[in-house]
Amino acid sequence: MPLIAGLGNPGPEYDRTRHNIGFEIADRLAHSLGLEFERTGGMYLAASGSFKSKPVVILKPLTYMNRSGSAVTKALAAFGMKLEDSLICYDDINLPPGKLRLRSGGSAGGHNGIQDIIERTGTRDFARLRFGIGNDFPRGRQVDYVLGRFTETERADVEAGLERTEEALLCYIRLGIERTMNQFN
Repeated sequence: MPLIAGLGNPGPEYDRTRHNIGFEIADRLAHSLGLEFERTGGMYLAASGSFKSKPVVILKPLTYMNRSGSAVTKALAAFGMKLEDSLICYDDINLPPGKLRLRSGGSAGGHNGIQDIIERTGTRDFARLRFGIGNDFPRGRQVDYVLGRFTETERADVEAGLERTEEALLCYIRLGIERTMNQFN
């Protein structure tokens, strides 16, 4: 059974910011599958159900981004799942807005949420879906940029990317990371 986690920051002030695209991905997938998020653990919201007879848990950590590993490890234990069977969705400034890339493992690539997951679990062997948010910010203004909202022009690309991401996640639930990478990268 896969766990699909969308990383973000809790609180309405972060809604629809670039850094919270992971939450948008999780919300969209849950809506598509007709699932509701519940606060089953103190550190996360979870929606569980199935797609094409394949069980799935969708997770939104309630910790801040740089503490995502705490929520993910707690959810894995609570649901009796392995990180190797999980897919973590998060923002990436190295990709243009709306572009997605799937990987079966690797480094944190400078992303604090992924780094925390690696540190808390002791492994880099978990699937990731990186969603592009672009990098059109002046030197030294990265924090303001990622905590800002998409422009109207970017939002059009983001919406198209979210549709493709939803398709990729449904494929992942059915077929796993390798076949999903072959189809969507």
